[in-house]
Amino acid sequence: MPGPYPQEFREDVVAVARGRESGVTLAQIAKDFGIAEATLTNWLRQADVEEGRRPGQTRDEAAELRELRRRNRLLEQENEVLRKAAAYLSQANLKLGGSPK
Repeated sequence: MPGPYPQEFREDVVAVARGRESGVTLAQIAKDFGIAEATLTNWLRQADVEEGRRPGQTRDEAAELRELRRRNRLLEQENEVLRKAAAYLSQANLKLGGSPK
């Protein structure tokens, strides 16, 4: 779920935080942009992950994982329908008294 701040805004704030002069705190930058310091810290951490500076899951990887989980649930539902259909057809075949020769 995307956050309430546009990605471009996040990237701009991260760039300002990374390029800050000595003596300027993250708390002051966060206050200047109207966000919580913890939010800025999270954005900096995620930017490091996206750029390969730190291990973790990138946004693209997270999106791919969500899509794969969605597809897996769909396939599991389809598989359950097929199992039930096979059981129904097997019972119908037994009621007819027929058995494959």
